[in-house]
Amino acid sequence: MAACSLKFAIVLISLALISVECSKFVTYDGYKVYELKQKSTRDVEYLRSLGEQSQSNGLDFWKLSKLVNDDAVVLVEPANQKIFEQNLIENSIEFNEIISNVQNTINEERIDQRAIQFSKFFKTRSILNAYYRFDEINKYLDELSQKYSKNVQVEEVGKSFEGRTIKTIRISNGEQKADKPVIFLDAGIHAREWAAPATALYTIQQLVENSTVNSDILDNVDFIVLPVVNPDGYEYTHEKERLWRKTRSSGERCDGVDGNRNFDFHWAEVGSSHRECDEIYHGKTAFSEPETQIVREILEKYENRCKFYLTLHTYGNYLLYPWGYTSDLPETVADLDEVSQAGAAAIRKATGTKYQVGTSTNVLYAAAGGSDNYAFAVNKVPISITMELPGGGTSGFNPPPSKIEHIVTESWTGIRAMVLKVIEKYVK
Repeated sequence: MAACSLKFAIVLISLALISVECSKFVTYDGYKVYELKQKSTRDVEYLRSLGEQSQSNGLDFWKLSKLVNDDAVVLVEPANQKIFEQNLIENSIEFNEIISNVQNTINEERIDQRAIQFSKFFKTRSILNAYYRFDEINKYLDELSQKYSKNVQVEEVGKSFEGRTIKTIRISNGEQKADKPVIFLDAGIHAREWAAPATALYTIQQLVENSTVNSDILDNVDFIVLPVVNPDGYEYTHEKERLWRKTRSSGERCDGVDGNRNFDFHWAEVGSSHRECDEIYHGKTAFSEPETQIVREILEKYENRCKFYLTLHTYGNYLLYPWGYTSDLPETVADLDEVSQAGAAAIRKATGTKYQVGTSTNVLYAAAGGSDNYAFAVNKVPISITMELPGGGTSGFNPPPSKIEHIVTESWTGIRAMVLKVIEKYVK
């Protein structure tokens, strides 16, 4: 009875706090989310044509692949909903309205987050049931380095645009070999994709706190993890605009750059935009953002040692590898596919979840200027993969805290399998 009363009190307090804070948040009142059926190649081609124009027609595609029967998901602002639905009907595209008011789902998510924040006072909070704020993530890394000093080193690698300290964690078996091969994992370059940093934290936890179980990994490679590439944007999604995607650098008309279009390999080409108000704005120059410069410096530091670069995103259940600027396949596509398929097979065996595997251009969409292509082409990392994690909640980007454990444990199963395949191919 007391526990129920406590939970009820937390909800009431959360609702009161949210009502007070509402004025400072960007609202998505009246925005709708649609699921669009891709039943044929014609459907795919039509929706891709909409996607290519999405920056100018008020659409925000959250999921849009090139595969028949892989449904698309799009956010539509109120002013464009009527004509959008008419266009779908005229082109015989089946659709379902899966969120009638996005703001309601964001409010529900805030209640969950508030309840989790209160729970930390009762020692029930963990990386399996909460989305940590950026300062909490850095604190967690520091705590691990103090408790496991032989195996863990935390390094300050730079500052974000707004001055936040960005840290990496290096996890080893304690041997400190200068020439040991390296795996580099990062997450959170897109601000709204909260499940990606959560998965990075769980990966860290598994490698550090279960190092004996994972000795088959740590005896062969060191792990470098950058859990939040874009801390300014990440914090902005907590404090102001839940669906913000970009960095927070200042612009002339609009702020922010899509960090995953900002890398200097086929920069400013297909799948990016020169308009700074667009979600996929590539920046004034390649590496205009301090956050992408940090990723570049890490890749350069471990250039001759890094065997696998894995960048975590959400959402959609994809394992994607180069190229992102052309439908042509790289010469080593068989190796990239073998590692990706190992991850997909491990996840499918463990939970039944299916991942689509292939080049980003051929499976999902063209996205020149991405970090995975840069690492593969410029730094010569033999295996470079983008992992689009499962979605959840009502928008895909907001799995409720109750779903975090399933997402991160399932994803770790795939990550571990891919790492072991890389060790088999490039280390042993």
